[in-house]
Amino acid sequence: MDVDTSLANTSHRSGPGSNELVPSRYAVQVGDIDVLVVSDGVLPLPTAMLAHNIDPAVRATWLKDMFLPPDAYDWALNVVVVRSGDRTILVDAGLGLDPDLHLPRAGQLIKRLEAAGIDLASVTDVVLTHMHMDHIGGLLVEGVKEQLRPDLRIHVAAAEVKFWEAPDFSHVAMPPGFPDALRSTAKRFVKEYRRQLRTFEKEYEVAPGVVVTRTGGHTPGHSVVRVASGGDRLTFAGDLVFAVGFEHPDWYNGFEHDPEESARVRINLLRELAETGGLLVATHLPFPSVGHVAVDGDAFRWVPVFWDY
Repeated sequence: MDVDTSLANTSHRSGPGSNELVPSRYAVQVGDIDVLVVSDGVLPLPTAMLAHNIDPAVRATWLKDMFLPPDAYDWALNVVVVRSGDRTILVDAGLGLDPDLHLPRAGQLIKRLEAAGIDLASVTDVVLTHMHMDHIGGLLVEGVKEQLRPDLRIHVAAAEVKFWEAPDFSHVAMPPGFPDALRSTAKRFVKEYRRQLRTFEKEYEVAPGVVVTRTGGHTPGHSVVRVASGGDRLTFAGDLVFAVGFEHPDWYNGFEHDPEESARVRINLLRELAETGGLLVATHLPFPSVGHVAVDGDAFRWVPVFWDY
């Protein structure tokens, strides 16, 4: 996409992938800032990953109530493109390719950006919520780096880069193969993109109205991106909130490296969003994952927005 082309307009352009039966991008206007949610696909994962600190029968009841299969279901994988002023910001980069893990329905980001009319050379900044492989792998796809501009800035918390030098998997509950894949992908990413990395400690304003803030929890350097313009607010929460996290914010997700801290951060974020009424988008909420948070007794309730056609 040319930098003077609105993301809102690109969401309706034809091109490769335009014959998809299910739309893979959704445009949101946040004041003067354009936001485009893009689906990288879905990850079929065991339902046990939803919570490893509760009775399996309780988890099974929740799945049944949600009309979800008992053993495995498709986790959405969402990425966001933000246009603020002359900056085009890619927030996370999807899975890329990892054939050993048998996840062929994800890793669609690059072709879907092309279908949306977004030229990789127009991306001025990348923000990584964290360095799990389903957030960085798209930049490791063959031929992608050569299409990116040489002055690209990749913003990530310093604590995240430090963590992946010797990552701790002692508190996770991942399927076999995932820890090794996560470790090797993060190591390869830092090697490939070290010159482009721009680390921050707690908070950094990437562009006017676009601020990335380290929260920790899911990983030590996990961050959220807040977009604000003209009184409108949207938060991209990365992996802090999963589909079950509204009703049961204290359930430990299998990919959380510090589950107790993740639950604390998740509850604080959901309280904030319920109070402010701002929009929430998250990596693994069902596409397009745009909605509000409401308080529901001692927990919360997800209120998806009506699609704006």
